[in-house]
Amino acid sequence: MTSLVTVAGGVLIWLVDHGEFPDLGTSLWWALQTVTTVGYGDVVPHQAGGRIIAAMVMLQGIGFITILAAAVTAALIEQARARRAAATDTGLPARLERIDARLSAIERALADRRND
Repeated sequence: MTSLVTVAGGVLIWLVDHGEFPDLGTSLWWALQTVTTVGYGDVVPHQAGGRIIAAMVMLQGIGFITILAAAVTAALIEQARARRAAATDTGLPARLERIDARLSAIERALADRRND
């Protein structure tokens, strides 16, 4: 979707603001740097229609970066949860068994002392 908006924005800006964007290459370059939020400022729309198109391309770029950052963050959090769960699951049952064995031994020792 972002690629489509970028190309469409480049073509539309070329059609709407042909004075500032004399060729398709310049308009596509502008759309690419705008959607990636780089915005060098070497080419800028001056007409209202061009600025409206620019706003749509900018919002698409911001949305894309937000979604990308959220996806990376979610993946990292899920990995951390999985690692924590794996570390907890593997160590806890063994520890509980050792505690249970020690408790049983203590109970037997106490019962033997009472019987003596």
